[in-house]
Amino acid sequence: MPNMDGHQQVRGLIGLAVAAPLIALFSSATPRPIDCPRAGTLGTSRVLKVDAVSFPQVGLKIFPQTLPLRDHEVVLTFDDGPWPPTTPKVLDALAKECVRATFFLIGKPALEHPSLVRRIAAAGHTVGHHSWTHFSLSRMPQSNAFHEIDDGIAAVEEALHGVATTTPTTPFFRFPGFEMTKATQDYLRSRGIVVFATDIWASDWKAMTPSYELKLLIRRLEVARKGIILLHDPQGHTAAMLPAFLRYLRDNHYHVVHVVPTGPAVDFDGAP
Repeated sequence: MPNMDGHQQVRGLIGLAVAAPLIALFSSATPRPIDCPRAGTLGTSRVLKVDAVSFPQVGLKIFPQTLPLRDHEVVLTFDDGPWPPTTPKVLDALAKECVRATFFLIGKPALEHPSLVRRIAAAGHTVGHHSWTHFSLSRMPQSNAFHEIDDGIAAVEEALHGVATTTPTTPFFRFPGFEMTKATQDYLRSRGIVVFATDIWASDWKAMTPSYELKLLIRRLEVARKGIILLHDPQGHTAAMLPAFLRYLRDNHYHVVHVVPTGPAVDFDGAP
């Protein structure tokens, strides 16, 4: 997320050509919903498989291309967790509406709260990566940036699977503050790791009330009509706002798309 994030200090303490758009889908043109035992929920409309060959970088806030979403389709993503006071509230809200999202986790808190990481995965959400400590990767030596990437991946993999490997099961990465260099972008591309930016954000790194955040997010979505949405599960106002936003999506005929990888990243022994 942008560097004006109010939780930067907390996190510090706890912690090239564009290819043709050939993303594969689990389904054909007809959405394939994920089963939900409760009627009247928002639900998850379809699953979209994403790989780094087809779309190495997605999100119009930073890159010239994004995911191939239809009108009124959204992908929900959350950054900066896991954070025990608020991430469970986010998970509860998503579960109530049978919605699957993508969580970009910071390595250090993931290693400190492995049961929460496993809970995210057990609920069917996609678990991506967000560095080891959330420090800016463009403001440190290149070798340090590579280690920030790989240490974060290894920590999340250990929390999930008990093995600290730098080859991510889910090769999705979001740069802290969207701050990157050509070297770090090339590093991830060489590994087969998709770099996510976003199409819409709620600016929820700023202090605001849940009601203001809801109005801001709805206004931006009404303009964009579709896209990758960036939220932050450690933010209390976002956790409080989320149930109302999911109801808005349901009542206004939006469809949630769940992104998953086509396979793991390229096997790699560690940063140079």
